Amino acid sequence: MVALSWIVLIVSGVLEAVWAGALTRSEGFTRLWPSVVFGVALALSMAGLGWSLRTIPLGTGYAVWVGIGVVGTAAYGIVALGEPATVARVLCLVAIIAGIVGLKLTSGGAH
Repeated sequence: MVALSWIVLIVSGVLEAVWAGALTRSEGFTRLWPSVVFGVALALSMAGLGWSLRTIPLGTGYAVWVGIGVVGTAAYGIVALGEPATVARVLCLVAIIAGIVGLKLTSGGAH
């Protein structure tokens, strides 16, 4: 059950990046399909986060969920929106990934 919770948490973190990307594409909710993608991805992301927190400690689960969303959203900005991919930005994203992995490795068992 704990392994499944981690998979759901990771997918939920990816969905956070999806809804963030859809949010910018919705242009203030004036475009239908990006707005629909935003709503669906947001609901699924939150539902998955909530479900995974039944077995993953809150601080760890929330930080991992946000970290995955941050890295995914920043990567989307770099790849799809042409945001700068400076060495400093990439190193900061690597540091976030290291933090996510560190939290996973030190989270211990279920709460």
